Amino acid sequence: MGAQRSRTPLDRLLADPTRRDRITHVESVPARQGRRADWPAWSTPLLLDRLAAAGIEAPWEHQARAAEHAHAGRSVIIATGTASGKSLAYLLPSVAAIYDAEENGHREGTILYLSPTKALAADQLRAIRGLHLTRVRAATYDGDTPQDERTWVRQHANYVLTNPDMLHRSILPGHARWSSFLRRLRYVVIDEAHGYRGVFGSHVAHVLRRLRRLCARYHADPVFILASATTSEPAATASRLTGLDVVAVDDDASPRGPATFALWEPPLTELRGERGAPVRRTATAETGDLLADLVVEGVQTLAFVRSRRGAESVALGAKRALEETAPGLADQVAAYRAGYLPEERRALEAALRSRSLVGLASTNALELGVDVSGLDAVLVCGWPGTRASLWQQAGRAGRSGQAALSVLIARDDPLDTFLVHHPEAIFGTPVEATVLDPDNPYVLEPHLCAAASELPLTEADAALFGPSTADLLPDLVRRGFLRRRPAGWYWTRRDKACDLADIRGAGGAPIQVVEMATGRLLGTVDEASAHTTVHEGAVYIHQGDSYVVQTLDLDDSVALVEAADPDYSTTARDVTDISIVERLRSTSWGEATLCFGTVEVTRQVVAYQMRRLQTGEMLGEKPLDLPPRTLRTRAVWWTLSESQIDTLGDLDLAGAAHAAEHASIGLLPLFATCDRWDIGGVSTAVHPDTGLLTVFVYDGHEGGAGFAERGYGDASEWLRATQNAIASCECDSGCPSCIQSPKCGNGNDPLDKEGALTLLAELLKHAP
Repeated sequence: MGAQRSRTPLDRLLADPTRRDRITHVESVPARQGRRADWPAWSTPLLLDRLAAAGIEAPWEHQARAAEHAHAGRSVIIATGTASGKSLAYLLPSVAAIYDAEENGHREGTILYLSPTKALAADQLRAIRGLHLTRVRAATYDGDTPQDERTWVRQHANYVLTNPDMLHRSILPGHARWSSFLRRLRYVVIDEAHGYRGVFGSHVAHVLRRLRRLCARYHADPVFILASATTSEPAATASRLTGLDVVAVDDDASPRGPATFALWEPPLTELRGERGAPVRRTATAETGDLLADLVVEGVQTLAFVRSRRGAESVALGAKRALEETAPGLADQVAAYRAGYLPEERRALEAALRSRSLVGLASTNALELGVDVSGLDAVLVCGWPGTRASLWQQAGRAGRSGQAALSVLIARDDPLDTFLVHHPEAIFGTPVEATVLDPDNPYVLEPHLCAAASELPLTEADAALFGPSTADLLPDLVRRGFLRRRPAGWYWTRRDKACDLADIRGAGGAPIQVVEMATGRLLGTVDEASAHTTVHEGAVYIHQGDSYVVQTLDLDDSVALVEAADPDYSTTARDVTDISIVERLRSTSWGEATLCFGTVEVTRQVVAYQMRRLQTGEMLGEKPLDLPPRTLRTRAVWWTLSESQIDTLGDLDLAGAAHAAEHASIGLLPLFATCDRWDIGGVSTAVHPDTGLLTVFVYDGHEGGAGFAERGYGDASEWLRATQNAIASCECDSGCPSCIQSPKCGNGNDPLDKEGALTLLAELLKHAP
């Protein structure tokens, strides 16, 4: 019977029998029938004709419900799966706002569409123009738009597609030039709303409040329509983002083809790593091989990889494998990531749509948006941080109702290992809520300045920007940013207020990566990442070509690189100190104490390690001379009393606390909408501020991002999961699957696995 049925993509991957034990779980997701609804009575007939010509005879129920809410003046979030047709839900009322107004003798309405990426806006523009609706004058307005086109967009476009960055830096500060557009603004569409989380989401929340404030100035009150991947508590999240009451539509009525979801753990190698721990094959090397195998079979596959460097490594690995087995196919694989030049990205998107590219390794720059249809398989290289992201990425396969394959390839990391051996934590658990904190003073302050420069602030604005506003305004006056007058608070400086708020958290001008021999600009790296990614000696990969950084000039924001082909990758090593500024909350677990508050973290990159590409084997370490960075943020921390420590006997306290810290950082993403790169940690046998054994986990963003606070709220569950992850790991003395960290500043030394279990058992003895 097995020989008669056609081979599935998973069968193809398992054609090599040595791979069968790498699969830890296979989940079959059954097909789902779609549920249709009638077109809303107010729909624009011409649009319905165009949709019918494209094969869309009727909407799905969720599309019609969301469109009805928006048309009735209710802000709405549609939170359904990838490829469920969310764009139709906002297209229906948007087109009606333009056509109905003209037919009824009113001024036509305008639409503002926001997406987190330029690629998605360009994709949406292509779709709108493809409908040939002559009254809909759609245009993108982003960093790539030429100056002469920008004037036309301001004066004539009625459907403007942009991103939060341009809204913040260009449209809102120049609102007088946009007055005609804002006066007629009927709908604000916020696409991929689940992407607005953490500090970035908190910034965008205030950009939207500034937009609402200026619309009110022009007597407009637009309805907000948000589109999101499935997320927990979508209405509450959308309300926090917009500051409005929002209705949720989250019952997905679109059809889906059957899907197979496999959890995959790369094999152990013969090598031994730090402290003699077994070394598992890297997830990037494994993903590169799987991508090559699927390309050989003609299975169009998208591999999502966590980092820019990882995406380049996977594409390079797949190309090398194909050059050995099927040389003619190597050109059908490429990498896609942020930092590429715009024309490079557009060419790759077109090649994927035309299927001249069969394999693409991408960062989540492609998760958020380009409407790639007809993919056969998705490889997810390493846990993407949240279940919402996992399903968003997996949903890129099987878009036309055909069967689809998704494979999660685990990195050698506590959370990845835990998840591939506990599939119920993925498949039996609802997706997370999106975490953002508009009350973060480090986020709110610069937006109050920006708002004041757009239109003087008044006491009435406190209701819009939140309760912290009243406390922050006097401080901004004292520091000379604002001036208090009887009519309100005014921006006093000559420079642009919008420059104070760095909404992407990039922290300054991006570093330009330039090839020394030619002077060619290869790409850019955000300033915050420069110390760890383009330090002297770092291996930098662009479009499959390897370079080694010769010079990093932070003053001139440039990294000079030379072409090279090293057989190793580089990882920066840093040292971190932490001090407690303010304890905001605390609770006692017997003699142990759990706290949440404000801390100051000083971090300095001091060296980099070189590891062999295929095996991860350590080849050596070289020192670096880079300036320290200081971060004031929020942390959760716990302490054990001296009497508790005394009962534990002879224990390597520093190694035990360090191991518990690593594992808890690895598991926090199960409870907060973050990944381990959003958070950091410090542990010490005796911390100077507490006088006790203390383990900290902190948000890696100025002012905090809400992740540590979520950890404090779910501490007993989170730390029990941490204890379970360490205890269930099959290694003897600790490995990357439990207590070793890929980003440890101390080279994973000292670590004590058994000691960590002892500390956590003592901590949790009286936990709720």
